[in-house]
Amino acid sequence: SFASTIFDVKEVEFADTKEQIVKGGRDLFPLLPKAFEGIKEVGVIGWGSQAPAQAQNLRDSLNEAGCDIKVRIGLREGSSSFEEAREVGFSEDADTLGEMYDIIKKSDLVMLLISDAAQAALYKEIFAAMKPGATLGLSHGFLLGYLDSIGEKFPEDMDVVAVCPKGMGPSVRRLYEQGKEVNGAGINASFAVHQDVSGKATELALGWGVALGSPFMFETTLSSEYRSDIYGERGILLGAVHGIVESLYRRYQRQGMSPEEAFNQSCESITGNIVKIISTQGIKAVYDGLEGDDRDVFKQAYSASYMPSKEILQEIYDEVSSGNEIRTVIMHGKRINKFPVGKIDGTDTWQVGEKVREERDEENIPLNPFTAGVYVATMMAQIDVLLEAGHPYSEVVNESVIEAVDSLCPYMHYRGVAFMVDNCSFTAKTGSRKWAPRFDYILDQLAYTAVDNGKPVDEDLISAFESHKVHEAVTACCELRPTVDISVGSASSTKEIVIE
Repeated sequence: SFASTIFDVKEVEFADTKEQIVKGGRDLFPLLPKAFEGIKEVGVIGWGSQAPAQAQNLRDSLNEAGCDIKVRIGLREGSSSFEEAREVGFSEDADTLGEMYDIIKKSDLVMLLISDAAQAALYKEIFAAMKPGATLGLSHGFLLGYLDSIGEKFPEDMDVVAVCPKGMGPSVRRLYEQGKEVNGAGINASFAVHQDVSGKATELALGWGVALGSPFMFETTLSSEYRSDIYGERGILLGAVHGIVESLYRRYQRQGMSPEEAFNQSCESITGNIVKIISTQGIKAVYDGLEGDDRDVFKQAYSASYMPSKEILQEIYDEVSSGNEIRTVIMHGKRINKFPVGKIDGTDTWQVGEKVREERDEENIPLNPFTAGVYVATMMAQIDVLLEAGHPYSEVVNESVIEAVDSLCPYMHYRGVAFMVDNCSFTAKTGSRKWAPRFDYILDQLAYTAVDNGKPVDEDLISAFESHKVHEAVTACCELRPTVDISVGSASSTKEIVIE
């Protein structure tokens, strides 16, 4: 639990539990001066996925609130991102853009948004450069996981907080821009107070979340955040959906479909239909909307896919919790110059996808019941692994449902799953490429063969799905979602392409 003397802390029911949240909104901007009390200089370090969005949102919100706080961007010497930062209003002449260590030394709040691998490589120099009394701000718990794995800790004389938007950076900016006329819209965020030396860390974290435009903020810990976040992006957020589409695309062609129709019935069905229903009505609405033979097909696919998917998801969670997955990311980062990461968008699946998107009829995207069964089974398996590990419903739903349907899948639908895998963060990219083939293979080898061999539907598994308490939690979160659906094709000051 947490308390605030600045923001209204609400108690909400998520299924059979009560949790505390703070609802955001632009009407709360006048409270930002109190939340940021003592902060005169904010240094946003990096320019990857999150930094451009967070820096611009923070700058705009603080300006609107009348705060005399300077937001600066800090980049490594010679970075190609200097020009991109200048394009959105940060500059050396205005003293809002500079070399990262110079910016760190000046900042009362250091928002460390460089890549996870870079944080692991540079944390000692960064800690040493921070001035006494400064707060370290993170948007991911990865650095804690890394420090834990090598037996080190954050310096004890500083506040350490995290505000973690449950979506990719461009969606954080786009929804902020698109929600200006309706008291704000954005991406939900978790927040964590890891160290509170000053006694002000909670208020600062909540103010940061409000300034980003988060519709609501919920409490977590850095440890819980990195376990759920790194796990989630390897699961249904990226890795699993990649593997599901690849496996179904091949399966449907074996059954006689053309490549284009196979892509329609697999990928398009997920990104253009299934997730849109989940976004506004919840997971169970996909199932409830099916009748007769379609519902039977869903049950077959769900029953056959749940345990194979859960097997991989449990392995992922164990690998993340043990620190093994973090070590994988660090080792990959050390090899990157010798073995650059190539793109995946040249394969048949994604080339056909380009053609399908060009000819798409948005009003006639199919909802394939077999695809729905596989996708929903994997999402539910991911949810169950997190719940069994003790994560709260707010975190479980955001990491397994909302981030998928309200942030990532709209981009997948607009540009393709391969585009998202190729252009996400280094940590997510590493995990997605590693685990997607595992989902692909196990579904092909165990789930689809079970269906083809006539294995009976596990009615207990279907009953457990129908009565699962997470449906109540998803409904509660749907009621808290922004009134604005993200428009990924409209003009924006953010760029989706993170790497070329």
